[in-house]
Amino acid sequence: MILNGLPPIIDSRARVLILGSFPSAASLAAQQYYAHPQNQFWRILGAVIEQPLPEMDYPARIAAVQAAGIAIWDVFASCERVGSLDTAIREAVPNPLAALKESAPALRQICFNGRMAARRIREVEAMGFAATVLPSTSPAHAGMTFEEKLARWRAALQP
Repeated sequence: MILNGLPPIIDSRARVLILGSFPSAASLAAQQYYAHPQNQFWRILGAVIEQPLPEMDYPARIAAVQAAGIAIWDVFASCERVGSLDTAIREAVPNPLAALKESAPALRQICFNGRMAARRIREVEAMGFAATVLPSTSPAHAGMTFEEKLARWRAALQP
């Protein structure tokens, strides 16, 4: 079965784009990015932008992130996958990252949330964006503590 991803969260204020690989089953069911309760994305990003994102409802989270100049999307538009692991992604169709130049003229940096997403790093660099690979916020990436992940994210996302 083909799964379709979520639309980008991006506006003209975006200076940084965080690219994941593809939404988890929980995120697709909720139609919200990083909806799995064990994913550390909202906790880490909230600490970086100094906003209580985990306690906010989803629309308030999105408004706070956009006000901070951050956009969210995934590298894949659709794929076949059983479960939520990146390693299970098959027949992936890429999102049109080249369109970012028009939709987000202030965008300068793209941060990849994990190694699977970073498979498109050369493409992003060829478009003239600074690119950084960050440790995945997924609960499947347990090789690094929360504090270590936060330090790497904070260093990359400081204006």
